[in-house]
Amino acid sequence: MSVPFSTTSVRVPAGFQNLLEGLVREVLREQPGDVVAFAARHFQRLLEQREAGAVDPVAWGALLED
Repeated sequence: MSVPFSTTSVRVPAGFQNLLEGLVREVLREQPGDVVAFAARHFQRLLEQREAGAVDPVAWGALLED
């Protein structure tokens, strides 16, 4: 996926769109008062899951985007 910006195109890394969509879904579901702190906790949980050997959401999202 390329995002036009001025006269250049920025390439979004594989899996990034899926990662952000997951965050948006959780924010809409939880309706946190502090979205930034919520996002930090969300990504920390994903990192801990990945390090524990669970599914890597970025790699999984990249597969979905192909």
